Amino acid sequence: MKKVLINNEDIRLMKGNEALAEAAIRAGIHAYFGYPITPQSEVLEYFTREMPKRAGVVVQAESELASINMIYGAAGAGARVMTSSSSPGISLMQEGISYIASAQLPCLIVNVNRGGPGLGTIQPSQGDYWQAVKGGGHGDYHLIVLAPASVQEMADFVFDAFKLAEKYRNPAMILADGALGQMMEKVALPPEGSLPYTKNPWATTGKTKDRKRNIITSLFIEPERMEQINIQLQEKYKKIQEEVRYEEFSTSDAEILLVAFGLSSRICQKAVDIAREKGLRVGLLRPITLYPFPKKIISELALKVEFMLTVEMNAGQMVEDVALAANGRCPVHYKGRMGGMIPSPEDVVEEIELLLEKHLSEV
Repeated sequence: MKKVLINNEDIRLMKGNEALAEAAIRAGIHAYFGYPITPQSEVLEYFTREMPKRAGVVVQAESELASINMIYGAAGAGARVMTSSSSPGISLMQEGISYIASAQLPCLIVNVNRGGPGLGTIQPSQGDYWQAVKGGGHGDYHLIVLAPASVQEMADFVFDAFKLAEKYRNPAMILADGALGQMMEKVALPPEGSLPYTKNPWATTGKTKDRKRNIITSLFIEPERMEQINIQLQEKYKKIQEEVRYEEFSTSDAEILLVAFGLSSRICQKAVDIAREKGLRVGLLRPITLYPFPKKIISELALKVEFMLTVEMNAGQMVEDVALAANGRCPVHYKGRMGGMIPSPEDVVEEIELLLEKHLSEV
């Protein structure tokens, strides 16, 4: 890891996992609780090496179940906390994540997605999309979900995730994948201590001299009270819709729209270039927030294009949300690979050409 200062910026060549961990330290986390699992183990390793040099606590818990409950307790005390894992480990955390969402506590959860189902493979995947954006655990709740597409964003989205989590008192997730966690790129790191702490009057700090006790729980026995909590959550999720983020590439004159997130969106950027060289007017919409999902822009673009094609490293999960947003205004297709396989730009262009041929034959 080489450090260079350019215009007072801290520029380094880092792995995505390492950039994420360094950004979290600079964001002022009080504690990290986690358990090793490939392909995100470097996050825990980096914290173990670097956090003792600065302020903060690092605990390798005995399991993912233990680490998410440590997050629950520390977040309830008002600390800025995070955990990270990969697909099977995130599955083990789901009960605790549901508790944290119900208790309305801010924290950051990082999933460096690997191929499944089951123990699967350590290769990159996007098979946890449904789990991330639909809640994952029991009950009606949502995480705020950010999908990075570069090592730079692995670092940047740590700050963004904490800002959103603390603004809405809601757990946030960075949904990455094994390739982004392992690849090395240049990254400009934010200044240490540049993310101010928020006031947490709701926290269980033990100081009750001038106020009533704060009680943080997800247990509400009376159904009337549980319904009120659910109503509060749903009202909050409506407000979170204002935080939609996305990126457009060559959409102004596009007749065909690719929709892809994370690593798949990088592949699609190259596919757009190849398609344009062939005279095909192809554009790309990249959702940055997977929840909230960019429904409005997809709905608008659906009126302008012949068809949409989602490109995913799964069996077709985001395609359902794209089709719902398009609402029948144009056909929506899917192209993807599964189990840790990555589609190539040429695969995407070939699929576009096949779909074009099919559409022309149906006219």
